[in-house]
Amino acid sequence: MHDKIQALLDKDEIRDLRIRYSHLLDGNRIDELDTVFAADAVVEVTVGRMEGLDAIKAGLKEAYALFDRDGRGHYPFLHPIANHLIELTGPDTAQGTCYLVDFETASKADPNPLLLLGLYADEYRRIDGAWRITRSQLEVVWPTLEALEESNGPA
Repeated sequence: MHDKIQALLDKDEIRDLRIRYSHLLDGNRIDELDTVFAADAVVEVTVGRMEGLDAIKAGLKEAYALFDRDGRGHYPFLHPIANHLIELTGPDTAQGTCYLVDFETASKADPNPLLLLGLYADEYRRIDGAWRITRSQLEVVWPTLEALEESNGPA
């Protein structure tokens, strides 16, 4: 019974990483991403591949600035996460996938707020007692990446 309870606690902490990521990114609190990613994490999203926490923060700050067209300083986009599936692969490792619905809230010529639909594939590791994302790759499911770049520039 103890193992099942621990597995539930681990999965909940892992699930919270993705939710925290969305809140920190969308709220322009990118400097706090060390509570989400390992120091040596690798992230591959529409703005490119970033290796290490410093590169992740710098890359996401650039992406944030690109989308903050109204200069509000917060929530130029929203990243709701759904259908998070987590598999514990060892006592301190796990992998998972979840859906991303990416909305733009900043003003733009196209009134449709839906930017993209995607699927995150993540790897997790417990480091010093806390779960962190060690690898994350975003697959854009809709629209195609080429169509996205043509219509909006890099996302």
